Amino acid sequence: MTGPRVVIIGAGVVGAALADELSARGWTDVAVVDQGDVPATGGSSSHAPGLVFQTNGSKTMAEMARYTVEKFVELDSFLQVGGLEVATTPERLAELQRRHGWATAWGLEAHLLSPAECVAKHSLLDPGKVLGGLFLPTDGLAKAVKAVQAQLTRATERGVRVLARHEVLDIRTEGGRVAAVVTDHGEIPADVVVCCAGIWGPRVARMVGMELPLTPLAHQLAWTGQIPDLAGQTGEATRPILRHQDADLYVRERYDTLGIGYYGHRPMPVSPDDILSVDAAEVMPSVLTFTPDDFADAWTETQSLLPGTRSAKVEEGINGLFSFTTDHMPLMGESREVKGFWVAEAVWVTHSAGVAMAMAEWLVDGHCSSFDLHECDVNRFEPHQIAPDYVLARGCQNYVEVYDIIHPLQPMEHPRPMRTSPFHVRQQELGAIFLEASGWERPQWYGANAPLLQGRDIPTPGDWAAQYWSPIVGAEAQATRESVAMYDMTALKRLEISGPGAVGFLQSLVTGDIDKSVGSVTYCLLLDTDGGIRSDITVARLGPELFQVGANGNLDLDWLDRRRPRAVHIRDITAGTCCVGVWGPRARDLVQPLTGIDLTALRYFRGARGYIGNVPVTMLRLSYVGELGWEIYTTADMGLKLWDTLWEAGQRHGVIAGGRGAFTSLRLEKGYRSFGTDMTFEHDPYEAGLGFAVKLDKGDFVGREALLERKQEVRRRLTCLLTDEVVMGKEPVYDTDGGPAGYVTSAAYGYTIGRGIAYAWLPADLANPGQEVTIGYFDRNVRAVVAEEPLFDPTMQRLRG
Repeated sequence: MTGPRVVIIGAGVVGAALADELSARGWTDVAVVDQGDVPATGGSSSHAPGLVFQTNGSKTMAEMARYTVEKFVELDSFLQVGGLEVATTPERLAELQRRHGWATAWGLEAHLLSPAECVAKHSLLDPGKVLGGLFLPTDGLAKAVKAVQAQLTRATERGVRVLARHEVLDIRTEGGRVAAVVTDHGEIPADVVVCCAGIWGPRVARMVGMELPLTPLAHQLAWTGQIPDLAGQTGEATRPILRHQDADLYVRERYDTLGIGYYGHRPMPVSPDDILSVDAAEVMPSVLTFTPDDFADAWTETQSLLPGTRSAKVEEGINGLFSFTTDHMPLMGESREVKGFWVAEAVWVTHSAGVAMAMAEWLVDGHCSSFDLHECDVNRFEPHQIAPDYVLARGCQNYVEVYDIIHPLQPMEHPRPMRTSPFHVRQQELGAIFLEASGWERPQWYGANAPLLQGRDIPTPGDWAAQYWSPIVGAEAQATRESVAMYDMTALKRLEISGPGAVGFLQSLVTGDIDKSVGSVTYCLLLDTDGGIRSDITVARLGPELFQVGANGNLDLDWLDRRRPRAVHIRDITAGTCCVGVWGPRARDLVQPLTGIDLTALRYFRGARGYIGNVPVTMLRLSYVGELGWEIYTTADMGLKLWDTLWEAGQRHGVIAGGRGAFTSLRLEKGYRSFGTDMTFEHDPYEAGLGFAVKLDKGDFVGREALLERKQEVRRRLTCLLTDEVVMGKEPVYDTDGGPAGYVTSAAYGYTIGRGIAYAWLPADLANPGQEVTIGYFDRNVRAVVAEEPLFDPTMQRLRG
């Protein structure tokens, strides 16, 4: 097996790893091209300081880092000296406790250290400055250039060609797919082109008309002269790599000197078009002239934390270019416009081998089985998120915040607002506190609902959970259960699928049977060929060959669009429409007088078209808060009229506007899952408690064969826990012996049931009702017990009433 003709653009640490991973899987008709010399090509890999800290809030990124470490150790390209993060403030100490939870949840060995233990690990530290630390023994220093050479050597031994000093001038396409890579040495025929060009990635992607949301930014790295306390050290590094995130610093040893990296300076973006060629650059294209004034604060902080540096000087430094994206995540996947053009971009050394393994699996097998890639897929972005001004602003802001303590609900502050629903003006009048979702301004709660607090006992969560929270959240949740509430659901992605063959097309991709009568609504899943969940969606049949799909984001659109036959049309109608969820025991009292649709006859999971007053609407009897009601859709131009009509009529019924905080609490009481949080590509329907959405007897669909096998043995389950304290998600769960057993996905307080709720992935033998476990939450353990679900209205009387 030689596989298709593959050209990898870029022989840095990602391109080299991909050549190795592809050739190990039998794809050997591979050419790796780079404008520079090999293995030091002049890109970011050539100057990378090499510090590998594996802990990450993303499970996928942590797992990719772990694979990279394991592979580099095997290649003798890693100094496993450990990684130490220190806290000098109480806030950072709490953050390190949270990071310890992440590491434990994702299966990494991690230890919280006392100040004395930190100094014992790293003797240069000032014991009076440090409040504590987080230590991972498997962290360390990657030797990036050595790893490039080792991986390319293995690849060439299998037949891969490495073409140094080949500048890519163009990518030739034929019939909407790649045909060849044009270099200054001629054309290289290709069936697959993978762009691993790093900081040059946007330039290469534009050759096929693809906008890559990546910003190269300069990052300062300085080297000291000899440190007296390190004099005579014969090993390159003997102490752990060090992070002082309170001062935006990291530190590594180089024999008797120190390298100091700094994220505290002003953002220094560079246009990919302005990066010099290999021959024109004084040192290398990715290295810019050091600016000492920007480093002044870094040196002061270093001398404060490491007193032994006070007699040394900064002898040299660089402003080195690295890639930043709008959400800190890599860019991986195939172009929507040009088949065969793939990217593996915005990848740092820390995750390089893991990303390459994922890409190789994706290319060879058609899907990645080792990692969940929903956060990394290059097609995840909304159109506004690839606008050049947006990419630049968010890239610079992410640089500033790279070491900041970021709350899970904390939105980016600029540029905002980007997308507003037609109801936005009314929400402002009601004192809405807005967070952000895919660019949408989405109310979290409403200040106008403060009077609802009278007579209610709403418990206050701990400090962390109390951020981006108000007791009004609890009042809104309770009021929804008591009367009726209006929720802005406009941020939900909506797709219109139509045309001859639409029924068969959808039937071949979804787990449910959507070939039912007009007006039917079906909750179902999109699966990959391995049976993993790609998304959960609702499919409303509005005509014989017309469907409205409630999706989770742009990846669903991409997944469907790539597979549609020519006669089937898919249209993203989100921007031109809006949605109000009207839910609660008095919902029918509010809505029925406004419409000619018989709402009593409109059963659960049925839809109808008609009018609310003068507003044409599509009404779907769905409820993700577990109450009677409807999702009511109309066009954007009629949205404000819809809101006003419902709001005015609802005054006599005690209508309120409800925010996302209440929504989350209510959905967890009802046991409703959220894709991307509760389940992802790595989970199957039976593990996730969604087997009811799979109709194996309806005929073939993508993933069906794999499910027949996976159904036989479920080893883990998404499990409902009742807790004594509100947690936030991504915390480790421990079994009765104190060993790590799983991790939390979604969590909130249940204001109806009066308990904390957490959903968690646990081994199947721990997922039995009554089983006690503990959740590691900062510096303490929170008691939790497995509960039967749903916690609220298990007989569905309120939904079906």
